[in-house]
Amino acid sequence: MGGIVAGVLFLTAGCHSSTPSKNNPDEASTSLKAYAVFNSDSAYSYVEDQVALGPRVPGSAAAQECASYISTELRRHGADSVRLQPGVVRAYNGDVLKINNVMGSFNPGANRRILLAAHYDTRPWADSDANEDFRTSPIPGANDGGSGVGVLLEIARQLGQRQPGIGVDMLFVDAEDYGQASGFSNHDESWCLGTQYWVQHLPYATDSLPAYAIVLDMVGGMDAKFHREYFSNQAAPEIVDRVWSIAAQSGYSDRFINKEGGIVIDDHYFIAKAGIPAIDIVESKNDQSKSFPTTWHTMADDMDHIDKSSLKAVGQTVLNLIYNEKLK
Repeated sequence: MGGIVAGVLFLTAGCHSSTPSKNNPDEASTSLKAYAVFNSDSAYSYVEDQVALGPRVPGSAAAQECASYISTELRRHGADSVRLQPGVVRAYNGDVLKINNVMGSFNPGANRRILLAAHYDTRPWADSDANEDFRTSPIPGANDGGSGVGVLLEIARQLGQRQPGIGVDMLFVDAEDYGQASGFSNHDESWCLGTQYWVQHLPYATDSLPAYAIVLDMVGGMDAKFHREYFSNQAAPEIVDRVWSIAAQSGYSDRFINKEGGIVIDDHYFIAKAGIPAIDIVESKNDQSKSFPTTWHTMADDMDHIDKSSLKAVGQTVLNLIYNEKLK
């Protein structure tokens, strides 16, 4: 997970209203059809499998194993195509990183497509840990790196059992979390290196871009709540409205809070720059820290702090969105 732009976490002016213009998710009518049931135990197992590989620092053996694991699972669940995108990027500190993005597609013949994305790499340094001895150690990355991937792989399993009416592309990116932590607002480009590489080598023609993209990041924290992230509201307010409405109709208005959240530099920020309206489902206004979860960039980002009910809330919401998506 990248960073919250320094000094502007809670804006009251110049920001898109947190209340949808046409419908309030908390008052949405329940016309939703539940075509699939998200299995949080399965998603949890996917997170557990990733953590068992060790820290997935870009260029490491564990990162390569994780890319292979994701590819294998996508094929096992019937993805129509699975592509590995190797590349080389340079980090802010001069490190040259060999990366691998993974992309899988379901129902490729559909005219309308959406993109779901998550990063699988983990922060090389626990630089937010209270224990200074840990600050040069790589984090386990259960939530920040593992949770979004776990939810997407369970969604992939469901899509393999029941083909959606729309096309669904899944992007698993590397080197999201290798950025410069000090002075976030001055170092935006140091984050999300895998996504920036993907954007530079976009696998779509300009007239066949996905209708929109949803990034999942840090979606497995204990009792996690998801507020409307600032750049999401700027790039695609109607998609935020839609997702938060689906969440409310799915019974998760207590998790998807229809209020303003943080301003987050994450993969959606760069996907939107490529011309694909993109939003971020991310915990950015934690009750205790008032920003990211307290485990963020610490050694406590482990399986003991993964909440199946958080995975369920996000996964079921996205599944319901997919199967209730309009085909036009």
